[in-house]
Amino acid sequence: MIDALAGPDEAQARFPVAGLAEIWPLIAELAAARRARKAVEEGGAARYKQVTSAIKDMQLAGLRARLMRAVRTRDGFRERLTWFWADHFTVRAKNVRFRAGPATYVEEAIRPHVGGRFADMLRAAAIHPVMLTYLDQNNSIGPMSPAGLRRSRGLNENLAREILELHTLGVGARFTQADVTEFAELLTGLTFTVDDGFRFRPRWAEPGAEHVLGKRYGGDRRASADDIFAALDDIARAPATAAHLARKLAVHFVSDDPDPGLVAAMTDAYMAHDGELARVYEAMLAHPAAWENPGAKARQPFEFIAASLRALGTSETRLAALKKGEIKRLILRPLARMGQPYEEPPGPDGWPEAADAWITPPALAERISWAMHVKALHGAPLPAPRAFARAALGPEVSDDLVAAVRMAESKRAGVGIVLASPAFNRR
Repeated sequence: MIDALAGPDEAQARFPVAGLAEIWPLIAELAAARRARKAVEEGGAARYKQVTSAIKDMQLAGLRARLMRAVRTRDGFRERLTWFWADHFTVRAKNVRFRAGPATYVEEAIRPHVGGRFADMLRAAAIHPVMLTYLDQNNSIGPMSPAGLRRSRGLNENLAREILELHTLGVGARFTQADVTEFAELLTGLTFTVDDGFRFRPRWAEPGAEHVLGKRYGGDRRASADDIFAALDDIARAPATAAHLARKLAVHFVSDDPDPGLVAAMTDAYMAHDGELARVYEAMLAHPAAWENPGAKARQPFEFIAASLRALGTSETRLAALKKGEIKRLILRPLARMGQPYEEPPGPDGWPEAADAWITPPALAERISWAMHVKALHGAPLPAPRAFARAALGPEVSDDLVAAVRMAESKRAGVGIVLASPAFNRR
Protein backbone atom coordinates (compact mmCIF):
# COMPACT_ATOMS: atom_id res chain seq x y z
CA MET A 1 0.00 0.00 0.00
CA ILE A 2 2.79 2.42 0.87
CA ASP A 3 4.75 1.68 -2.29
CA ALA A 4 1.65 2.35 -4.41
CA LEU A 5 1.49 5.92 -3.08
CA ALA A 6 4.85 6.65 -4.68
CA GLY A 7 3.65 5.35 -8.04
CA PRO A 8 1.34 6.89 -10.64
CA ASP A 9 -2.18 7.85 -9.61
CA GLU A 10 -4.00 5.60 -12.05
CA ALA A 11 -7.50 6.36 -10.75
CA GLN A 12 -6.97 10.09 -11.14
CA ALA A 13 -5.91 9.66 -14.74
CA ARG A 14 -8.73 7.23 -15.49
CA PHE A 15 -11.52 9.21 -13.83
CA PRO A 16 -10.57 12.91 -14.11
CA VAL A 17 -12.07 15.80 -12.17
CA ALA A 18 -12.35 19.33 -13.55
CA GLY A 19 -9.64 21.76 -12.49
CA LEU A 20 -9.83 25.46 -11.77
CA ALA A 21 -8.94 26.17 -15.40
CA GLU A 22 -12.31 24.66 -16.33
CA ILE A 23 -14.22 26.34 -13.51
CA TRP A 24 -13.02 29.91 -14.06
CA PRO A 25 -14.86 30.41 -17.39
CA LEU A 26 -18.11 29.26 -15.78
CA ILE A 27 -17.61 31.66 -12.87
CA ALA A 28 -16.95 34.53 -15.28
CA GLU A 29 -20.03 33.61 -17.32
CA LEU A 30 -22.10 33.37 -14.12
CA ALA A 31 -21.14 36.93 -13.18
CA ALA A 32 -22.03 38.17 -16.67
CA ALA A 33 -25.33 36.28 -16.63
CA ARG A 34 -26.18 37.67 -13.21
CA ARG A 35 -25.62 41.22 -14.47
CA ALA A 36 -27.76 40.52 -17.53
CA ARG A 37 -30.56 39.15 -15.39
CA LYS A 38 -30.39 42.09 -13.00
CA ALA A 39 -30.55 44.52 -15.92
CA VAL A 40 -33.58 42.63 -17.24
CA GLU A 41 -31.83 42.04 -20.54
CA GLU A 42 -33.58 39.80 -23.05
CA GLY A 43 -32.56 36.21 -22.37
CA GLY A 44 -30.76 37.18 -19.16
CA ALA A 45 -32.78 34.88 -16.91
CA ALA A 46 -32.38 31.94 -19.29
CA ARG A 47 -28.65 32.61 -19.56
CA TYR A 48 -28.31 32.62 -15.78
CA LYS A 49 -30.28 29.39 -15.46
CA GLN A 50 -28.13 27.73 -18.12
CA VAL A 51 -24.81 28.57 -16.47
CA THR A 52 -25.98 27.59 -12.98
CA SER A 53 -27.12 24.27 -14.44
CA ALA A 54 -23.68 23.79 -16.02
CA ILE A 55 -21.98 24.43 -12.67
CA LYS A 56 -24.25 21.93 -10.91
CA ASP A 57 -23.56 19.38 -13.65
CA MET A 58 -19.84 19.84 -13.05
CA GLN A 59 -20.40 19.10 -9.35
CA LEU A 60 -22.24 15.88 -10.26
CA ALA A 61 -19.37 14.95 -12.57
CA GLY A 62 -17.03 15.31 -9.61
CA LEU A 63 -19.24 13.03 -7.53
CA ARG A 64 -19.30 10.45 -10.32
CA ALA A 65 -15.50 10.50 -10.61
CA ARG A 66 -15.06 10.15 -6.85
CA LEU A 67 -17.43 7.19 -6.75
CA MET A 68 -15.87 5.50 -9.76
CA ARG A 69 -12.43 5.83 -8.24
CA ALA A 70 -13.58 4.27 -5.00
CA VAL A 71 -15.41 1.41 -6.67
CA ARG A 72 -12.98 0.55 -9.45
CA THR A 73 -9.51 1.47 -8.14
CA ARG A 74 -6.78 -1.03 -7.32
CA ASP A 75 -5.29 1.47 -4.85
CA GLY A 76 -7.97 1.77 -2.20
CA PHE A 77 -5.61 3.17 0.43
CA ARG A 78 -4.97 6.27 -1.71
CA GLU A 79 -8.73 6.89 -1.94
CA ARG A 80 -9.19 6.49 1.80
CA LEU A 81 -6.30 8.86 2.49
CA THR A 82 -7.71 11.41 0.07
CA TRP A 83 -11.06 11.29 1.86
CA PHE A 84 -9.35 11.67 5.24
CA TRP A 85 -7.24 14.67 4.28
CA ALA A 86 -10.08 16.32 2.36
CA ASP A 87 -12.08 16.17 5.58
CA HIS A 88 -9.11 17.38 7.64
CA PHE A 89 -8.83 20.44 5.38
CA THR A 90 -12.59 20.83 5.01
CA VAL A 91 -14.10 23.29 2.56
CA ARG A 92 -17.65 23.92 1.46
CA ALA A 93 -19.17 25.90 -1.38
CA LYS A 94 -20.86 28.98 0.06
CA ASN A 95 -22.82 29.76 -3.10
CA VAL A 96 -23.42 28.49 -6.62
CA ARG A 97 -20.26 30.19 -7.90
CA PHE A 98 -18.00 27.57 -6.33
CA ARG A 99 -20.53 24.73 -6.31
CA ALA A 100 -18.05 22.53 -8.22
CA GLY A 101 -15.11 23.89 -6.24
CA PRO A 102 -14.70 21.34 -3.42
CA ALA A 103 -13.93 18.46 -5.80
CA THR A 104 -11.46 20.64 -7.70
CA TYR A 105 -9.84 21.74 -4.44
CA VAL A 106 -9.34 18.12 -3.36
CA GLU A 107 -7.96 17.26 -6.78
CA GLU A 108 -5.42 20.10 -6.80
CA ALA A 109 -4.52 20.75 -3.17
CA ILE A 110 -5.04 17.44 -1.37
CA ARG A 111 -4.72 14.39 -3.59
CA PRO A 112 -1.25 15.13 -5.04
CA HIS A 113 0.20 15.34 -1.51
CA VAL A 114 -1.34 12.39 0.38
CA GLY A 115 1.92 10.44 0.07
CA GLY A 116 4.24 13.44 0.42
CA ARG A 117 5.18 16.03 3.03
CA PHE A 118 2.43 17.45 5.19
CA ALA A 119 3.94 20.92 4.83
CA ASP A 120 3.37 20.80 1.08
CA MET A 121 -0.28 19.83 1.52
CA LEU A 122 -0.76 22.53 4.15
CA ARG A 123 0.57 25.19 1.81
CA ALA A 124 -1.48 23.97 -1.15
CA ALA A 125 -4.67 23.88 0.91
CA ALA A 126 -4.12 27.25 2.59
CA ILE A 127 -3.69 29.21 -0.65
CA HIS A 128 -6.24 27.42 -2.83
CA PRO A 129 -9.02 29.78 -4.00
CA VAL A 130 -11.73 27.45 -2.67
CA MET A 131 -10.22 27.53 0.84
CA LEU A 132 -9.63 31.28 0.63
CA THR A 133 -13.29 31.77 -0.28
CA TYR A 134 -14.65 29.31 2.28
CA LEU A 135 -12.93 31.03 5.20
CA ASP A 136 -13.22 34.58 3.77
CA GLN A 137 -9.46 35.02 3.58
CA ASN A 138 -9.79 36.60 0.14
CA ASN A 139 -11.49 39.55 1.86
CA SER A 140 -8.98 39.90 4.71
CA ILE A 141 -6.97 43.13 4.49
CA GLY A 142 -4.38 44.46 6.91
CA PRO A 143 -5.95 47.40 8.79
CA MET A 144 -2.82 49.54 8.39
CA SER A 145 -2.01 48.40 4.85
CA PRO A 146 -2.41 50.84 1.93
CA ALA A 147 -5.59 49.03 0.90
CA GLY A 148 -6.86 48.80 4.47
CA LEU A 149 -6.53 52.52 5.04
CA ARG A 150 -8.73 53.16 1.99
CA ARG A 151 -11.34 50.42 2.37
CA SER A 152 -13.89 49.50 4.98
CA ARG A 153 -12.89 45.84 4.96
CA GLY A 154 -10.45 44.68 7.62
CA LEU A 155 -8.80 41.69 9.22
CA ASN A 156 -10.43 38.26 9.16
CA GLU A 157 -9.04 35.61 11.51
CA ASN A 158 -10.91 32.57 10.20
CA LEU A 159 -8.11 30.95 8.20
CA ALA A 160 -5.46 31.72 10.81
CA ARG A 161 -7.55 30.18 13.58
CA GLU A 162 -8.51 27.07 11.62
CA ILE A 163 -4.93 26.42 10.52
CA LEU A 164 -3.75 26.53 14.13
CA GLU A 165 -6.72 24.84 15.82
CA LEU A 166 -7.78 22.28 13.23
CA HIS A 167 -5.13 21.79 10.56
CA THR A 168 -1.91 21.76 12.59
CA LEU A 169 -1.37 22.26 16.34
CA GLY A 170 -4.81 21.25 17.61
CA VAL A 171 -7.30 22.92 19.92
CA GLY A 172 -5.42 22.10 23.13
CA ALA A 173 -2.01 23.26 21.93
CA ARG A 174 -0.10 26.14 23.46
CA PHE A 175 -0.94 29.18 21.39
CA THR A 176 -2.70 32.38 22.33
CA GLN A 177 -5.20 34.77 20.85
CA ALA A 178 -2.25 37.03 20.11
CA ASP A 179 -0.74 34.25 17.98
CA VAL A 180 -4.01 33.97 16.06
CA THR A 181 -4.20 37.71 15.45
CA GLU A 182 -0.56 38.02 14.41
CA PHE A 183 -0.89 35.00 12.13
CA ALA A 184 -4.04 36.52 10.60
CA GLU A 185 -2.09 39.72 9.94
CA LEU A 186 0.69 37.69 8.34
CA LEU A 187 -1.86 35.98 6.05
CA THR A 188 -3.23 39.26 4.71
CA GLY A 189 -2.56 39.60 1.01
CA LEU A 190 -3.64 36.06 0.15
CA THR A 191 -6.34 36.23 -2.51
CA PHE A 192 -7.08 35.12 -6.06
CA THR A 193 -8.42 36.34 -9.38
CA VAL A 194 -10.50 34.58 -12.00
CA ASP A 195 -7.74 35.24 -14.53
CA ASP A 196 -4.73 34.07 -12.51
CA GLY A 197 -5.98 31.93 -9.64
CA PHE A 198 -3.95 32.40 -6.43
CA ARG A 199 -2.36 35.80 -6.04
CA PHE A 200 -0.53 37.63 -3.26
CA ARG A 201 -1.29 41.35 -3.03
CA PRO A 202 1.43 43.21 -1.06
CA ARG A 203 -0.76 46.32 -0.77
CA TRP A 204 -3.27 44.26 1.24
CA ALA A 205 -0.65 42.93 3.64
CA GLU A 206 -0.35 44.33 7.15
CA PRO A 207 2.97 46.23 7.29
CA GLY A 208 5.73 45.32 9.71
CA ALA A 209 6.85 42.08 11.30
CA GLU A 210 4.48 39.55 12.81
CA HIS A 211 5.32 37.23 15.71
CA VAL A 212 3.70 33.80 15.59
CA LEU A 213 4.47 31.15 18.22
CA GLY A 214 7.50 33.12 19.33
CA LYS A 215 9.07 33.54 15.90
CA ARG A 216 9.36 36.70 13.81
CA TYR A 217 8.22 36.79 10.18
CA GLY A 218 8.64 39.62 7.68
CA GLY A 219 9.21 43.28 8.41
CA ASP A 220 12.63 43.69 6.79
CA ARG A 221 11.38 44.15 3.25
CA ARG A 222 8.20 44.43 1.23
CA ALA A 223 5.56 41.90 2.28
CA SER A 224 5.86 38.60 0.44
CA ALA A 225 4.06 35.28 0.31
CA ASP A 226 7.43 33.73 1.22
CA ASP A 227 6.96 34.97 4.79
CA ILE A 228 3.64 33.14 4.95
CA PHE A 229 5.14 29.98 3.50
CA ALA A 230 7.98 30.09 6.05
CA ALA A 231 5.46 30.29 8.89
CA LEU A 232 3.42 27.42 7.48
CA ASP A 233 6.56 25.28 7.20
CA ASP A 234 7.53 26.03 10.80
CA ILE A 235 4.04 25.24 12.09
CA ALA A 236 4.01 22.01 10.10
CA ARG A 237 7.25 20.95 11.83
CA ALA A 238 5.98 21.64 15.36
CA PRO A 239 5.82 18.62 17.73
CA ALA A 240 2.23 19.55 18.58
CA THR A 241 1.33 19.26 14.89
CA ALA A 242 2.93 15.82 14.70
CA ALA A 243 0.99 14.61 17.75
CA HIS A 244 -2.29 16.11 16.57
CA LEU A 245 -2.08 14.59 13.10
CA ALA A 246 -0.91 11.20 14.39
CA ARG A 247 -3.83 10.90 16.77
CA LYS A 248 -6.34 12.11 14.18
CA LEU A 249 -5.11 9.54 11.64
CA ALA A 250 -5.27 6.79 14.26
CA VAL A 251 -8.79 7.82 15.28
CA HIS A 252 -9.95 7.73 11.67
CA PHE A 253 -8.30 4.51 10.56
CA VAL A 254 -8.11 2.43 13.75
CA SER A 255 -10.30 3.38 16.70
CA ASP A 256 -12.12 6.28 18.32
CA ASP A 257 -9.80 5.69 21.30
CA PRO A 258 -6.49 4.62 19.75
CA ASP A 259 -3.66 2.96 21.64
CA PRO A 260 -1.24 5.61 23.02
CA GLY A 261 1.72 3.55 21.85
CA LEU A 262 0.39 3.59 18.29
CA VAL A 263 -0.05 7.36 18.36
CA ALA A 264 3.43 7.80 19.83
CA ALA A 265 5.01 5.65 17.10
CA MET A 266 3.25 7.67 14.41
CA THR A 267 4.26 10.95 16.06
CA ASP A 268 7.89 9.84 16.22
CA ALA A 269 7.82 8.84 12.55
CA TYR A 270 6.47 12.27 11.60
CA MET A 271 9.17 14.10 13.53
CA ALA A 272 11.98 11.81 12.38
CA HIS A 273 11.10 12.21 8.69
CA ASP A 274 10.22 15.92 8.49
CA GLY A 275 6.51 15.29 8.12
CA GLU A 276 6.77 12.66 5.38
CA LEU A 277 3.27 11.22 5.55
CA ALA A 278 4.16 7.88 3.97
CA ARG A 279 6.43 7.17 6.94
CA VAL A 280 3.59 8.00 9.34
CA TYR A 281 1.24 5.59 7.54
CA GLU A 282 3.99 2.98 7.57
CA ALA A 283 4.34 3.33 11.34
CA MET A 284 0.57 2.97 11.73
CA LEU A 285 0.31 -0.14 9.58
CA ALA A 286 3.33 -1.77 11.24
CA HIS A 287 2.06 -1.32 14.79
CA PRO A 288 0.26 -4.33 16.35
CA ALA A 289 -2.40 -2.09 17.92
CA ALA A 290 -3.62 -1.11 14.46
CA TRP A 291 -4.87 -4.66 13.90
CA GLU A 292 -6.13 -5.66 17.35
CA ASN A 293 -9.74 -4.50 17.11
CA PRO A 294 -11.20 -4.81 13.59
CA GLY A 295 -14.64 -3.34 13.16
CA ALA A 296 -14.04 -0.57 15.69
CA LYS A 297 -15.05 2.17 13.24
CA ALA A 298 -18.41 2.87 11.60
CA ARG A 299 -18.45 3.44 7.87
CA GLN A 300 -19.62 6.93 7.02
CA PRO A 301 -22.47 7.12 4.48
CA PHE A 302 -20.42 7.83 1.35
CA GLU A 303 -17.97 5.12 2.34
CA PHE A 304 -20.88 2.73 2.93
CA ILE A 305 -22.31 3.34 -0.54
CA ALA A 306 -18.89 3.07 -2.21
CA ALA A 307 -18.01 -0.10 -0.28
CA SER A 308 -21.36 -1.65 -1.21
CA LEU A 309 -20.85 -1.05 -4.92
CA ARG A 310 -17.24 -2.20 -4.70
CA ALA A 311 -18.30 -5.43 -2.99
CA LEU A 312 -20.92 -5.99 -5.68
CA GLY A 313 -18.41 -5.26 -8.44
CA THR A 314 -20.56 -2.56 -10.02
CA SER A 315 -19.16 -1.93 -13.48
CA GLU A 316 -17.45 1.19 -14.73
CA THR A 317 -19.91 1.18 -17.63
CA ARG A 318 -22.87 1.32 -15.27
CA LEU A 319 -21.44 4.15 -13.17
CA ALA A 320 -20.51 6.15 -16.26
CA ALA A 321 -24.04 5.75 -17.62
CA LEU A 322 -25.85 7.02 -14.51
CA LYS A 323 -28.26 9.77 -15.44
CA LYS A 324 -28.54 12.99 -13.47
CA GLY A 325 -31.86 11.92 -12.00
CA GLU A 326 -30.44 8.55 -10.94
CA ILE A 327 -27.51 10.18 -9.18
CA LYS A 328 -29.89 12.39 -7.23
CA ARG A 329 -32.38 9.63 -6.43
CA LEU A 330 -29.98 6.76 -5.71
CA ILE A 331 -26.98 8.59 -4.21
CA LEU A 332 -27.48 12.23 -3.23
CA ARG A 333 -30.83 11.94 -1.46
CA PRO A 334 -29.88 8.73 0.38
CA LEU A 335 -26.62 10.35 1.52
CA ALA A 336 -28.55 13.27 2.96
CA ARG A 337 -31.00 10.96 4.74
CA MET A 338 -28.08 8.96 6.14
CA GLY A 339 -26.77 12.20 7.64
CA GLN A 340 -24.00 13.14 5.19
CA PRO A 341 -25.30 15.51 2.51
CA TYR A 342 -22.74 15.54 -0.27
CA GLU A 343 -20.04 18.21 0.11
CA GLU A 344 -21.99 19.91 2.90
CA PRO A 345 -19.97 19.32 6.10
CA PRO A 346 -21.40 21.00 9.20
CA GLY A 347 -18.34 23.18 9.81
CA PRO A 348 -14.59 23.65 9.26
CA ASP A 349 -13.89 20.69 11.55
CA GLY A 350 -15.47 18.34 9.00
CA TRP A 351 -17.53 15.24 9.63
CA PRO A 352 -17.67 13.53 13.05
CA GLU A 353 -15.74 10.33 13.66
CA ALA A 354 -17.77 8.72 16.45
CA ALA A 355 -19.95 5.79 15.46
CA ASP A 356 -22.98 7.16 17.31
CA ALA A 357 -22.97 10.16 14.96
CA TRP A 358 -23.68 7.83 12.03
CA ILE A 359 -25.49 4.78 13.39
CA THR A 360 -28.69 6.47 14.55
CA PRO A 361 -32.18 4.97 14.15
CA PRO A 362 -33.20 7.20 11.19
CA ALA A 363 -29.82 6.85 9.46
CA LEU A 364 -29.75 3.09 9.98
CA ALA A 365 -33.27 2.77 8.60
CA GLU A 366 -32.10 4.61 5.46
CA ARG A 367 -29.09 2.31 5.12
CA ILE A 368 -31.35 -0.72 5.32
CA SER A 369 -33.76 0.73 2.76
CA TRP A 370 -30.90 1.66 0.42
CA ALA A 371 -29.36 -1.81 0.77
CA MET A 372 -32.65 -3.49 -0.07
CA HIS A 373 -32.93 -1.45 -3.27
CA VAL A 374 -29.27 -1.49 -4.32
CA LYS A 375 -29.99 -3.36 -7.55
CA ALA A 376 -31.35 -0.14 -9.08
CA LEU A 377 -27.93 1.45 -8.67
CA HIS A 378 -25.89 -1.70 -9.36
CA GLY A 379 -27.71 -2.14 -12.66
CA ALA A 380 -26.91 -5.84 -13.08
CA PRO A 381 -28.06 -9.21 -11.69
CA LEU A 382 -27.24 -9.58 -8.01
CA PRO A 383 -24.87 -12.34 -6.81
CA ALA A 384 -25.90 -15.38 -4.80
CA PRO A 385 -26.37 -13.98 -1.28
CA ARG A 386 -24.41 -16.60 0.69
CA ALA A 387 -21.43 -16.41 -1.63
CA PHE A 388 -21.68 -12.63 -1.55
CA ALA A 389 -21.64 -12.60 2.26
CA ARG A 390 -18.41 -14.59 2.33
CA ALA A 391 -16.80 -12.53 -0.43
CA ALA A 392 -17.80 -9.19 1.11
CA LEU A 393 -17.00 -9.96 4.74
CA GLY A 394 -14.42 -12.74 4.64
CA PRO A 395 -13.59 -13.95 8.16
CA GLU A 396 -15.97 -11.39 9.69
CA VAL A 397 -19.04 -13.22 8.37
CA SER A 398 -20.94 -14.78 11.28
CA ASP A 399 -23.03 -17.93 11.46
CA ASP A 400 -26.05 -15.81 12.40
CA LEU A 401 -25.64 -13.68 9.29
CA VAL A 402 -25.26 -16.73 7.07
CA ALA A 403 -28.45 -18.15 8.61
CA ALA A 404 -30.32 -14.90 8.03
CA VAL A 405 -29.16 -14.77 4.43
CA ARG A 406 -30.18 -18.38 3.88
CA MET A 407 -33.72 -17.56 5.05
CA ALA A 408 -34.05 -14.52 2.78
CA GLU A 409 -36.98 -14.69 0.39
CA SER A 410 -35.04 -13.35 -2.59
CA LYS A 411 -31.59 -12.43 -3.84
CA ARG A 412 -32.49 -8.80 -3.34
CA ALA A 413 -33.34 -9.39 0.32
CA GLY A 414 -30.31 -11.61 0.90
CA VAL A 415 -27.86 -9.10 -0.54
CA GLY A 416 -29.63 -6.32 1.35
CA ILE A 417 -29.23 -8.23 4.62
CA VAL A 418 -25.48 -8.50 4.02
CA LEU A 419 -25.08 -4.81 3.21
CA ALA A 420 -27.23 -3.75 6.16
CA SER A 421 -25.44 -6.04 8.62
CA PRO A 422 -23.39 -4.60 11.50
CA ALA A 423 -20.28 -6.32 10.12
CA PHE A 424 -20.54 -4.55 6.77
CA ASN A 425 -21.35 -1.18 8.30
CA ARG A 426 -18.17 -1.25 10.36
CA ARG A 427 -14.54 -1.47 9.37
